[in-house]
Amino acid sequence: MAGFFTSRLFFISLACVVFAATLPFYVSGYILGLLTVAFYFGVFAMAWDLLFGFAGEVNFGPTFLIGVGAYTAGILNNQFGWSVYLCIVLGALASVVAGFVLALPALRVRGPYFGLTTLVAVLMLQNFIVVFADLTGGEIGLTIPDVITIDAGANYWIALGFMTVSAAILYGLSQSPVGLVLQASGQDPVQAGALGFNIVKHKLAAFIVSAFFSGLSGALLVFYFGTASVGTVVDVAVGVNVIVSAVLGGRRTVLGAALGAIFLIVAGEFLRPTGELATFIVSAVALLVVLFFPGGFLGAALQREARS
Repeated sequence: MAGFFTSRLFFISLACVVFAATLPFYVSGYILGLLTVAFYFGVFAMAWDLLFGFAGEVNFGPTFLIGVGAYTAGILNNQFGWSVYLCIVLGALASVVAGFVLALPALRVRGPYFGLTTLVAVLMLQNFIVVFADLTGGEIGLTIPDVITIDAGANYWIALGFMTVSAAILYGLSQSPVGLVLQASGQDPVQAGALGFNIVKHKLAAFIVSAFFSGLSGALLVFYFGTASVGTVVDVAVGVNVIVSAVLGGRRTVLGAALGAIFLIVAGEFLRPTGELATFIVSAVALLVVLFFPGGFLGAALQREARS
């Protein structure tokens, strides 16, 4: 990990963050809003990559953890008028508890069954939101009375700072001994277990960390939108975008997942005038990257740097 601070990747990342921090001084509020959403999705993708890229567990339902954090924070603010920051903290803690409860039975199964378990959890959460519409707003959505701030620049800096800190923590964790154990368990769990590592304990820890950052980002996002709905934080399509972002950026890179999320959100928005063709173009690019650059954007760049 110490070598990272002298690597080209560190200086490029630092330069990108410094440049991004200056954008509110000379770009429109529309661009800032678009990037604000992209930064929160970047955290979603990084949290997912920790579980899949390193632990090797395919979570088909990242929006379950995101949705629990988002709706918990939103309901507490809507129903009880609690402060925004307290609701955000409680939303993140609710995701941790939900992630722990989900992980215990899910980690007992392997392969596609783990993914199916997480996908069923998303469908159950969607059904809960519709059935208890008086509490959750149902299909219409839940109105959030308070927001963190209405200033576009401030919202942008909050999202950028949150993504930067999250990236530093998640990347540091991935390069720590815990991350190495997760990587070994993801590649060959039998051999890793034979070496004396507690595979279930490490994967459970990864699931909880992923749940915390997913829930915290989801709670922050709804207080930026001012509303929570199935289509924005729980829908399966949102989860697909998170997964595609991580794959585009580069599996097992963490930082690449944020890059993939920003690319996906920005490209989708700028191609919106093309109508339905936008989805086709973005999907085609994603498919080409998977086929010809399986390491993703950042993975390909790191391999090129290693050769040189």
